[in-house]
Amino acid sequence: MHEEQPEAGRFRVDPAPGLPRQRRRVAEAPEAPAAEGRRDSRRRAAALAKRNRRRRAVKWTAGAGALVMVAGCGGAYYLYRHFNDNLTSVKVQLGDESERPPAAGDALNILVIGTDSREGLGREYGDEGSTGHADTTLLFHIAKDRSNATVVSLPRDLMVPIPECLDAQGKKIQGSPRDMFNKSLGQEGRDAGCTWKTIEKTTGIRVDHFVQVNFEAVKTLSTAVGGVEVCAAKDIDDSGSHLKMTKGRHVIEGEEALAFVRTRHAVGQGGDLTRIPLQQQFISSMIRKIKSDDTLTSPAKLYKLADAATKALTVDSGIGSVDKLKDLALDISKVDTKNITFATVPVLDDPKDENRLVLKQPDAQQLFAMIAGDRSLTETAAPPAPEAPATGAAPASQAPTATAPAPATKGIQLTVRNGSGKRGQSGPTVEKLRAKGFDKAAVGSDAPLAETTTVSYPTGQEAQAYALAAALGLPGDAVRPAAKPDPKGGLLLVLGKDVLAAPANPTEAPTEAPADLQRVQADDTDVCAK
Repeated sequence: MHEEQPEAGRFRVDPAPGLPRQRRRVAEAPEAPAAEGRRDSRRRAAALAKRNRRRRAVKWTAGAGALVMVAGCGGAYYLYRHFNDNLTSVKVQLGDESERPPAAGDALNILVIGTDSREGLGREYGDEGSTGHADTTLLFHIAKDRSNATVVSLPRDLMVPIPECLDAQGKKIQGSPRDMFNKSLGQEGRDAGCTWKTIEKTTGIRVDHFVQVNFEAVKTLSTAVGGVEVCAAKDIDDSGSHLKMTKGRHVIEGEEALAFVRTRHAVGQGGDLTRIPLQQQFISSMIRKIKSDDTLTSPAKLYKLADAATKALTVDSGIGSVDKLKDLALDISKVDTKNITFATVPVLDDPKDENRLVLKQPDAQQLFAMIAGDRSLTETAAPPAPEAPATGAAPASQAPTATAPAPATKGIQLTVRNGSGKRGQSGPTVEKLRAKGFDKAAVGSDAPLAETTTVSYPTGQEAQAYALAAALGLPGDAVRPAAKPDPKGGLLLVLGKDVLAAPANPTEAPTEAPADLQRVQADDTDVCAK
């Protein structure tokens, strides 16, 4: 079949059976070189223009990327400065290092102080001008292997010796042989360093850092996380905190959250011991919310939480920056929620005042010794092997170190009197103390019956008194000034009934908590305010 040749520059149709009709350009006739040259020129110009457009696009993208990077760095720097400026840090004065308990090593002990300060909050919660006392106090122990944590609540009405302390300018503030624990802050100009020192003397546990918050912090933090779920076992109508809550579960924030943690009159038997479990329930739930929610992966939620937290906190200078606070938060976040135990220190009604409390011994000492020895209150975490024999809740340095020399005990007069009610207790104690450096220890006459063992000291021998308490594994509140502070007098050790229940080897930390210890696991969602 004859096929007609197309003219140069025109299209030819190939009617191939069964295939789509195709159009293709036929090569130009060889007799048209000028037209071909023009087409080549146009193709080269188009290719050049395309390359130029690519170059401009690459330059623009690189410039935009650089701008984004600069803006990102600037934003991060702004946030860093912003959060740092939010923080309030305080340099605490702890006095003589030799009077402090031994270092906890890789374990961490954080003192959390919730004050009842009304500053800036108007008269809605009471006296607007109040500087605040230690209204809520928690000792947060994080194990050295980060497998578990123990949070111990100390009631504000607990009667303890408050030691002499220093304010921020180094000025001495007189101590008190017996006073309410909450007066370790605010009273007589005492700052958080005084509460810190009181905790160390009372528990024999060395504190590494403190975090202080006020009423406003509960409101802002609970709002920042989007509310905290709590439970009431009955309807609550508390005239003191203004909390009105029906029986059941509720998600609370802001004013309602603050009212919940302040409630104490309409639940339980009233008083501070009733309020503490509510606070433990609230904090446990907040921890669960932060760890299980998308808070830590949402930039917006994370910003709100970080902004609220840094505005709410007053911390010691050791963690007085965002970087250091972040490192501390990461350490805490390593602990599984199921291995965080909240507990209340064992107490009894004060025989001298039914509205006050005293430590229940030897239970309180047993709990303090567990924490000092880095022992867990959770069954799921095995107790770590101690690097060196623990000294229980010893309130002073146990051995000479480069930074904490032991106080001199040789030549110090020491009288041991037996008030335990069982004969023959003074002699073995004297022998034990002589072997520990108290070479002038001597047996004195029997003392009246005493429930707990005490150490009293004359003026100038406080360090030796705490060293004596450490040698016997006594708690810090066993030490007190002598009734007649005669500088020429000696130490007096009165053995109480508690020595009869003391372990045979007081230098070994117990592995079990007191039988009736009040406790709450942070992962327990069934806890309800009763």
